[in-house]
Amino acid sequence: MLLPGAVVGVGAAWLFAAYVPNAYVGIAVGVTGVCFALYNWFGKVPAQPRRPTVMVGMFWGSLAGFTSTIIQVGAPPYQVHNLPQRLDKLTLIGTTIIFFALVNVMKLVLYFALGQFSPRTLATSVVLLPFAIAANFFGLWLARRTPTELFYQVTYLLMFFISLALIWQGGSAMRAA
Repeated sequence: MLLPGAVVGVGAAWLFAAYVPNAYVGIAVGVTGVCFALYNWFGKVPAQPRRPTVMVGMFWGSLAGFTSTIIQVGAPPYQVHNLPQRLDKLTLIGTTIIFFALVNVMKLVLYFALGQFSPRTLATSVVLLPFAIAANFFGLWLARRTPTELFYQVTYLLMFFISLALIWQGGSAMRAA
């Protein structure tokens, strides 16, 4: 149910983008990611994988779509939903790729409507495309060689640090304003 929720989130971002400061969204996403990682490390995490309800999937999917559209960071809400399920690492990677590919396709309409594409931005995308493809192949190669438990530990650790960076960036933007 993440994807239908993401449709709602991308739509809400389209409606409210002009009214929601990016700094506040970044801080909120950062705090969510930090709290989730800390809870995973120090809280009472169930030993068995958690299977979320449809409503939970809609909620986290809408947040992932909203934040992916507003600040280009939808991973923390997405991970809050998916990591506790303890999917096989390649299933998690594949699901993540498909989810964000579809969310990014949804955002194309919005970005065209807002005039976000120019010859310069498209040229930059073309130049960076080979690096993006290479990075994805390297990531898949690395994931296949990483034991599952270590893969999940690294994922939580990266989410924690990315979330701290979002809080710092949001706070810096608020101070500069």
